[in-house]
Amino acid sequence: MRRKVPGMQLLLIEDDPAMQATLQRSFERRGIRTTCCGDGNQAVAAWRKHAPDVVVLDLTLPGRDGLMVLTQARKLGLTTPVLILTARGTVGDKILGLNTGADDYLPKPFDLDELEARVRALARRHEGPRGTMVQPSADATFCGLRVDRENQVVYLNEEVLELAPRENALLRALLAKPGTAIAKERLYETVFAGEVDVQFDAIEVVVYRLRKKLQSSRAQIVTLRGLGYLLKAQSP
Repeated sequence: MRRKVPGMQLLLIEDDPAMQATLQRSFERRGIRTTCCGDGNQAVAAWRKHAPDVVVLDLTLPGRDGLMVLTQARKLGLTTPVLILTARGTVGDKILGLNTGADDYLPKPFDLDELEARVRALARRHEGPRGTMVQPSADATFCGLRVDRENQVVYLNEEVLELAPRENALLRALLAKPGTAIAKERLYETVFAGEVDVQFDAIEVVVYRLRKKLQSSRAQIVTLRGLGYLLKAQSP
């Protein structure tokens, strides 16, 4: 028997009427409330209006390409997890989608059970206020690291870890999803939120400095070329 995510809401951005109807019917039969949008120009407005738990996004859309939709949504601070669903199935297209801010990628044709499993996995990983990046709970720990949500201080083995504001923002973002790659673009938007005229590669400098401060911990930041960064435990 399938496990339902209580109150789960999905936004399906797909222009093919037959595909849209089939997927909506399938999702709703499986307990996932689904809103549909078939126009790239209206997609971001629908996203903001419905605040879904997960977005399933086609790349080939009328009015505005799916990657343009995703880029605009991320710039507006919409960090809802996104699964790209498309006939463009090359490795290059997958990397491009993930670099733009997608969380998962499933090429057409696909299996409905696999699609549902991926959607539910994204919803579980990103549980929290809809449309926002997940933050770890006050008592969540990873390799001795802990974030106090009340004051946003990071502790290492219950001692305050001295971090610059940008390093703190980067580490908190990585701690929200340890073991999961986070796109470089999304981290840049988090670390340099509200700042202008900051070079995109500046995020690499922050990563370098943070790595040095984590040397005494059991956690390490791993670079996944073309995908982003992830936080994982060092091998014994």
